[in-house]
Amino acid sequence: MIAADHYDNIVALTVFGEFTLEDLQEVEQLIEDKLRFMGAVYLLFDLREMASFTLDVAWEEVQFSRKHEYEIDRIAVVTHNQWLSWSAWIAQIFTETDVRVFDDPDDARFWLTDGGA
Repeated sequence: MIAADHYDNIVALTVFGEFTLEDLQEVEQLIEDKLRFMGAVYLLFDLREMASFTLDVAWEEVQFSRKHEYEIDRIAVVTHNQWLSWSAWIAQIFTETDVRVFDDPDDARFWLTDGGA
């Protein structure tokens, strides 16, 4: 399950339980709608409550990131899971988007705004 919030040019997503392909497709639609109106966005993924994700989610996320790599300026990932931290780092290899991992959501939001420039 996903909880989404968006304000200004930030799309904030919190994942609870299993992150499924259907969840990701819902997120992709929200991001594409936001891109139409804002031109570029920052993403905040809070994965602290995520239990698991399916392999098709990982592949779809890489494809979506590559498709929009010049429109998604920054991606902040909030997690305490070392494997997810490594996954975020590896995903950055496939895109020009700046991806960073944080322990604290406030630090992530700060980085996504001008304060983190």
